[in-house]
Amino acid sequence: MIYDPQVYAIEDKSMVPFISEKEIEDILDGANPTRERVREIISKSLNKNRLTLQETAILVNVTDPELVEEIKEGARRLKEQVYGKRIVLFAPLYVGNLCINNCEYCGFRATNKDQKRTTLTHAELIREVEMLEEMGQKRLILVYGEHPKYNADFMADTVRTVYKVKKGNGEIRRVNINAAPLDIEGFRTVKEAGIGTYQVFQESYHRGAYARYHTGGKKKDYNWRISALDRAQEAGIDDVGIGALFGLYDWRFEVLGLIRHVNHLEAVYNVGPHTISFPRLKRASNVNYDQQWEVSDEDFTRMVAILRLAVPYTGLILTAREPADIRNEILGFGVSQIDAGTKIEMKAYAEKEKDQDLDAEQFEINDNRSLSEVMDELIENEYLPSFCTACYRTGRTGEHFMEFSVPGFIKRYCTPNAMLTLAEYLEDYAKNGTREKGYKLIQKNLKELDDDKFKSKLEERLERVKQGERDLYF
Repeated sequence: MIYDPQVYAIEDKSMVPFISEKEIEDILDGANPTRERVREIISKSLNKNRLTLQETAILVNVTDPELVEEIKEGARRLKEQVYGKRIVLFAPLYVGNLCINNCEYCGFRATNKDQKRTTLTHAELIREVEMLEEMGQKRLILVYGEHPKYNADFMADTVRTVYKVKKGNGEIRRVNINAAPLDIEGFRTVKEAGIGTYQVFQESYHRGAYARYHTGGKKKDYNWRISALDRAQEAGIDDVGIGALFGLYDWRFEVLGLIRHVNHLEAVYNVGPHTISFPRLKRASNVNYDQQWEVSDEDFTRMVAILRLAVPYTGLILTAREPADIRNEILGFGVSQIDAGTKIEMKAYAEKEKDQDLDAEQFEINDNRSLSEVMDELIENEYLPSFCTACYRTGRTGEHFMEFSVPGFIKRYCTPNAMLTLAEYLEDYAKNGTREKGYKLIQKNLKELDDDKFKSKLEERLERVKQGERDLYF
């Protein structure tokens, strides 16, 4: 089959739906993963060039185990070139689980009468943030159900509240949002509160699958959701996050849907998404979904490697939905951000002894390690944990971020800033064993810097952190 883009291509315009199922299906059907072609595509990615839909389709069609390993090895090499050993950490904080939607796979859906509905009060929100700060968290993502109560003003107010909370040396320096799509004015309102990234996941890019799972509420409108981040860009939010829920439809189609979304944002706004998320469908209270599309561990790990190669400069987020062994494997070839110490029940950070309860969660998580446990393991494996938020406060976002990240120069900022935030954590929160290992890791990374003048500046700032100064960055 010869693919003719003129037959299916939709012209990219602001707030105009851009997915053609037939286009993606025909690209997949026509993708022939010969050994020579696969290696050419991997080589192109290692030169930090984003892959086309057709090239990505060739990689997702690979079944040869040897070529799959070459894809993973390419992803490992690419991640090292662009991001080094840095891993950014964050925590989710659920603000409210009221919801008017009826998503068949979600414990929050309106028809699930077993779900325990809660919205944090102002005092409860402050307490949750204090507990997160006591762990050492600096970056949060606030999560809300879709409900009239959680409008733009409500979200903006919660964001401002979070930023004001200070406990000891603790503070939240970056608040992202995962919530329902807003209109342009609504996005402007939350932007003015100082948010970082606004995430809206399409869940499934396939209209048929989307309609099957979204049967009530505003979310059933596919076009409103797929145009959400266009409205965010129009409102001035140039840091946006996209994602798909893998397990609702063919994972190969969803990968191409994500890449098509990247293409659209770049074509219209000259900036791609800051992050891509790829959660797998997990158990939840009273869910109903088609098990034929469940993604195996083998396909899931391969899929992450393919995404890394397809979009070399875009952050990839892996959450605690996945068990520790899968997370540890995938860290090596693609992921740049993970959550740690995650709790997704309402008020769960303050209620430390609370056991996991599916009737009080959106879905099941499978990595229950504390932040300190994750930090210790990352350091043990010579990853450089980072709580850095420098880019957002120095204007390196949107197009400006792309100017630095696409050529790979962002590593110049990320590595030293990661060391500074790690030193803060080691001084304020780490146990003795972790503290010692952490400083050894910082010294190892310092030795690898080849700019002596810059190295001296970094060493001077690290010493200032030890003397009690905080929030130093380049």
